[in-house]
Amino acid sequence: MGGIGEPMKKTSRRRTAAIIGTTAAAAMLLAACGSSSSTTKSSSTSTSTATTKVKGGTAYFAEGPGASPNYIFPLTPSTNFSVDNLARFQILMYRPLYFFGVGNKAELNTSLSLANTPVYSNNNKTVTITLKKYKWSNGESVTSRDVIFWMNLLKANKSAWAAYVPGAFPDNVVSYSAPNASTVVFQLNKSYSPTWFTYNELSQITPLPIAWDRTSLSQPAPSPTAANLPDTTTAGAVSVYKFLNAQAGDLSTYATSPIWSVVDGPWKLKSFTTAGKAVFVPNASYSGPVKPSLSQFVELPFTSTSAEFNVLRAGNNAITYGYLPVTDLSQKSYVESIGYKVNPWIDLGFDYWVENYNNPTYGPLFKQLYFRQALQHLVDQPAWITSFLKGYAVPSYSPVPLAPANPFADANSKTNPYPYSVTAAKNLLTSHGFKLVNGVMTCESPGTGATNCGAGVSRGLALNLNLQYANGNTSVTQEMDAYASAAKQAGINITLSSASFNTVITNAAPCTSSQASCKWEMENWAGGWEYSPDNYPSGGELFGAGSGSNFGSYSSSTANSLIAATHTSSNPQAALNAYQNYMVKQLPVIYQPSPDNSISLISSKLGGVTQNPYLNLTPETWYFTK
Repeated sequence: MGGIGEPMKKTSRRRTAAIIGTTAAAAMLLAACGSSSSTTKSSSTSTSTATTKVKGGTAYFAEGPGASPNYIFPLTPSTNFSVDNLARFQILMYRPLYFFGVGNKAELNTSLSLANTPVYSNNNKTVTITLKKYKWSNGESVTSRDVIFWMNLLKANKSAWAAYVPGAFPDNVVSYSAPNASTVVFQLNKSYSPTWFTYNELSQITPLPIAWDRTSLSQPAPSPTAANLPDTTTAGAVSVYKFLNAQAGDLSTYATSPIWSVVDGPWKLKSFTTAGKAVFVPNASYSGPVKPSLSQFVELPFTSTSAEFNVLRAGNNAITYGYLPVTDLSQKSYVESIGYKVNPWIDLGFDYWVENYNNPTYGPLFKQLYFRQALQHLVDQPAWITSFLKGYAVPSYSPVPLAPANPFADANSKTNPYPYSVTAAKNLLTSHGFKLVNGVMTCESPGTGATNCGAGVSRGLALNLNLQYANGNTSVTQEMDAYASAAKQAGINITLSSASFNTVITNAAPCTSSQASCKWEMENWAGGWEYSPDNYPSGGELFGAGSGSNFGSYSSSTANSLIAATHTSSNPQAALNAYQNYMVKQLPVIYQPSPDNSISLISSKLGGVTQNPYLNLTPETWYFTK
């Protein structure tokens, strides 16, 4: 939200690099599509013991290190598909059709969704959606035409969308229509699980205002009832997307643009800097059940966890909602004494870094399972959790999250088949045609036999690899230093480099070997994956061949079949078990510990706070107390 995470997983989104090191997993108790849910407000757990609610005031939220929002358009490409952009920026202004997270519970929030619970018929091949009464800030109603606008843009530009999985949404929608202003009907190409389709497909839709349906700022905003708008043809939809994507690339205009000022969420931008400082004020036209109590909400950028903590530790209420770096846990009592509550924020996700299977030099080697096994044996997850993350993490052995307890992870996902062992790593290399040459493992026996280096791996290829990771976080640096040290003992020379989170996720883009940009080898944005808006951990966006968030270009026909089965099987848990068991052994990525997203520090004067398991910010529920 795929996406990605905070220093998104996870569509799912890439998390920003978790604030204590990477990001962590959270349970998701899958709710039945027809179940009712309480509102976010009623399920909120206040962080304040005061009883008098004060209306107004400004709350300051600390962004993750080097992970400021930098893309505003909800139809987001993979290079910007992060929690910072989707869950902590866009969602404040542009509400998705279906909202997930009831307080701190991972389930569908029917109260905060723009539509009623979808109705499935025709053997689950017809889906009917009825919209609630919401308004855009320009006075127009949110209608079925706004959903059609999203679908038209998506259909024509799906390859540019990070959440695209070939054969899945929108390919699995044969047709879509708007019989009236409040109704949308989807006809599907076959029968799907209603829970999966709601949680992983309908969850991806964000209605777009018709005011955006143009190809130039010089054009007046069109009327919702206008005929022959650009999006109604493929060529026109391509032109509209090209225009909006270009506008989203101009960060300096976010707060002044006539495009982005049309919102249906509880907040609108007052100001925005290219460094990532975002100042929000309430949207007076917001139609949702929980209206903002604060007069302003501000997101503050930081280059490192230490920079953030220095500001917070100085007091003066410069940060209302920040985080405690794991390296500063000894100061927990101090921050409590100056008026902060300590509350770890856990999300539904797992952690990993990616190898580039299409790298022209090392791609053929990454495709060899024995080599991925050797790389995995060098990750000492128990030691990293104890020493660097101080226990605020769980291991990752598969794409299915482990903790807290959830109905998804089976026994295989809870057991490490590749425990830390330099010896095991060396033996895997030497048994597959590698020998130490001047201290570096080098392919001496090319070929495809059981004792050869593998298809495409040339004689003389030395294991001199590059690994870039997100900077600004001490625990991540410690982990990567430890990994490079272990690799050296196994004869693998890893050159480490670091860059901002946004730079790393931009570099880790899917590519083909002929592209100049495909030279990257391994990238670790230190945030893994957070499962939303694809909320069921079946992994199509991440590991399906050609998927928009398959960053390393992993490809397996077996994996494709297992993923497809999780969408349609009459026994969904058995299908999910088969998928995760395969991914445990096949190592499509290198798994690493999955920390809590952050050890949150929340002002004791701030009430109404919940920590959404999909990392969605909901400051409209917040209020100050005295």
